[in-house]
Amino acid sequence: MSLIPDKSMLPSRSLSCLIAISVFLLIISSLSLLQFADNSFIPRSVFSLILANSTSVYLTSSGESKAPFLPIETSHEQILKSQELACHTSSFSNDNVGFGVGKTCGPKRALLKVYMYDLPPEFHFGLLGWKGSRDQTWPSVGNPSQIPSYPGGLNLQHSIEYWLTLDLLSSNSPNINRPCTAVRVLNSSEADVIFVPFFSSLSYNRHSKVQGKEKFSLDRVLQDKVVDFLKSRDEWKRRGGKDHVIVAHHPNSMLDAREKLGSTMFVLADFGRYRAEIANIGKDVIAPYKHMVQTIGAGNSPSFRQRNTLVYFQGAIYRKDGGKIRQNLYYLLKDEKDVHFTFGSIQANGVREAGRGMASSKFCLNIAGDTPSSNRLFDAIASHCIPVIISDEIELPFEDVLNYSEFCVFVNSSDAVKKSYLLNLLREMKEDLWTKMWERIKVLSKHFGYQYPSQTGDAVDMIWQAVSRKVSSIQLKDHRDKRYHRSQLFLKDQMS
Repeated sequence: MSLIPDKSMLPSRSLSCLIAISVFLLIISSLSLLQFADNSFIPRSVFSLILANSTSVYLTSSGESKAPFLPIETSHEQILKSQELACHTSSFSNDNVGFGVGKTCGPKRALLKVYMYDLPPEFHFGLLGWKGSRDQTWPSVGNPSQIPSYPGGLNLQHSIEYWLTLDLLSSNSPNINRPCTAVRVLNSSEADVIFVPFFSSLSYNRHSKVQGKEKFSLDRVLQDKVVDFLKSRDEWKRRGGKDHVIVAHHPNSMLDAREKLGSTMFVLADFGRYRAEIANIGKDVIAPYKHMVQTIGAGNSPSFRQRNTLVYFQGAIYRKDGGKIRQNLYYLLKDEKDVHFTFGSIQANGVREAGRGMASSKFCLNIAGDTPSSNRLFDAIASHCIPVIISDEIELPFEDVLNYSEFCVFVNSSDAVKKSYLLNLLREMKEDLWTKMWERIKVLSKHFGYQYPSQTGDAVDMIWQAVSRKVSSIQLKDHRDKRYHRSQLFLKDQMS
């Protein structure tokens, strides 16, 4: 057999080699663009997403998440995974995929670039009693034991401002493993959004009452100072505050300032005490409460037959306005043998009792109170108790990527108060359907937990992802508003 190759084979082999080399160069070029092309017309997060998963995700005007290139069976979990992959592609760490350490997770690798004002400590950690050295604005976040702790009790459920601020500070600290989703930048012109580090919920909880002979409460004074500060800043004037992020999670926080700062992106618990022009799902982000009960590990979660109580509710029963449904349901359900419906509070081990009660119940009621939402929903999720949501005006965190109907039961208020309607509905649910919902809630409960340092897919990371999804709509409106402005400037220049 001749060792000399057939000459007829040479052209085809050369062509194959040429194709292989071309594909290799294309891949290298794409990766180079992703790493170095800051001025690309394609947003970095979108380009990363295309490379990572060959998919695209966009939001409709109604806030519904769409994935035009995904198969029909694609779930919200795949959408979340593709978003995480976009971020993971733009960061690197040998030990933790998707995490950045110190400078390795810089602005070029982040999904969201955030500029944070250096407000004096009186607006943030000073409210926790922290006193740094002279001219020190922020506590050191490199050692978690040295970070001022947030007060417990009911204060803790609205502590979102605290966790987000810590996360931004840690994004510039070496040796802290965290998601490379949001990174603090020191030049506002480089930022996608501007973060206002005012602990407004804590300010309301602790300082909303007028003291002594003072005319105004400290909370009111701090709000006025924040308004004056923002209105004087070039960053605010540039877009009228539309790219600013303010956390006002307690329903009564920022009560005096919210009308003056209504153009900003609020991070809220719900819209119950806001006018639609001031707060709405188009521009604002709904964040979960920090749950009060202890999280149940997936491997320790009681199953259907291990939960002896059918329905659980413990909390304030007599509420005003939309919360009156609680007392109606109380009188309907209080004497049912497999229902626990009682008054409860955080006092006298109330949180611990509620945690045990939820963990031993199949369904946990989340009923509208003075506002559409409450911490009770997130306590139920942490307990892997299937939430029954009876709140017609409720807004839910991350609903553009999470399908709550997979792990929650929704009941209209008008149906819930019909005799026997609610119990018949829940008693008729088969064990296999309940178990399917229970399996989903065990997987998704991680999205509602706060911690420091933050972790991929936890509540802090999910909030930053939600903020990033609002950025494109801010830019769209900004560009549309400038359509004729630039043309008018051009005409004026030509006529002068």
